[in-house]
Amino acid sequence: MAPGRPLTVPRSAPAPGPGPAPGPSSAPAHVRGTSPSAHDLRDIPRRPDRLLRSRRARAGLGVGIVLGLLALGACSGTEPGPGPVRTAPAPSTAPTVPPAPTPVDLSPGVAAALADLEAETGYRVGVHAVDTVTGDVVNHRADERFGYASTIKALALGVALRGADPSVLDRTLPVTAEDVAGAGYTPVTADRVGSSMTLADLGAAAVSLSDNGALNVVLRDLGGPAALRAVLVDLGDTTTQVDAVEPDLNRFTPGEPARTSTPRALADGLAVFALGDELDPAVREVYVGWLTGSTTGDATIRAGAPEGWLVGGKTGTAGRYGSRNDVAVAWPPGEGAPVVVAVLTDHPDPAAAPDDTVVARAAAIVLGAYAGR
Repeated sequence: MAPGRPLTVPRSAPAPGPGPAPGPSSAPAHVRGTSPSAHDLRDIPRRPDRLLRSRRARAGLGVGIVLGLLALGACSGTEPGPGPVRTAPAPSTAPTVPPAPTPVDLSPGVAAALADLEAETGYRVGVHAVDTVTGDVVNHRADERFGYASTIKALALGVALRGADPSVLDRTLPVTAEDVAGAGYTPVTADRVGSSMTLADLGAAAVSLSDNGALNVVLRDLGGPAALRAVLVDLGDTTTQVDAVEPDLNRFTPGEPARTSTPRALADGLAVFALGDELDPAVREVYVGWLTGSTTGDATIRAGAPEGWLVGGKTGTAGRYGSRNDVAVAWPPGEGAPVVVAVLTDHPDPAAAPDDTVVARAAAIVLGAYAGR
């Protein structure tokens, strides 16, 4: 990320908790499961399972208790006597707070495997992953630029929801011919031109189904690409270059900054909205549901995740230079902390096709390092 106010990865780790089993028309989370219909918004979860209290919140409570007890002790002194009185300290009844974990750089353990993957396939692979509690990190070309393509939809919807109460999801926005004509993939908005859609439906269409017209509607409401970029800069992301709507935002050229970002910036940005405090908790729950309900990521990070991991993310395909990306939150089974991971790929040949298996194999290498700790 370029110099500027740092974009801090949230240490809170809300995770979809236990809930009712999904019915035939809803899929609250995919654990390498089947995806909802690509054309029916009723299939996209609005309210996935409730979010669990973060480990950071529990740790913060313990710190507060300790500080309170220390403050009380400081206020209950005795009058000074004629000289120092040496007494044995009373046994402490304050709860102990474990020290913050020291982040571990897992990159050396996966560097050779990722380099071998690049050599075998000819694709450049960029990775940034971080455990949101321990800070354990994997970096491989984490600060190199790649075309972001449709991964930007997750950030745009996060910005659209930022700081608003749950009623924002019921806001209606008009869908115009300008939003949809020539936008490319528009499985939902193509049939809604001339009508309006709620922000809840636009988010489900853009993030879960990757509808290009839905992103254009949201970008127009935000004030255009420059307005989106300004908010990202305010959040600390001075790296991601937003200067076009769909489909032009896919037209990146390797070596040029326009319409590109880095694995680190995209992963950090997703973490801010999916795990941080920028969204109202009830709104964040819906946002996470769009990610876990994604219909476009079954063959990418989700396919490479260890058995039993829950993955919610946003993919992107630029249609040039073999560009294929996925930015996701991956929750391990049980009480493990979520890992935020971005895998971005491209190829030196402008006509190369995107390859899901390269993304999936990179994800398997990276998430395997976390599972094997």
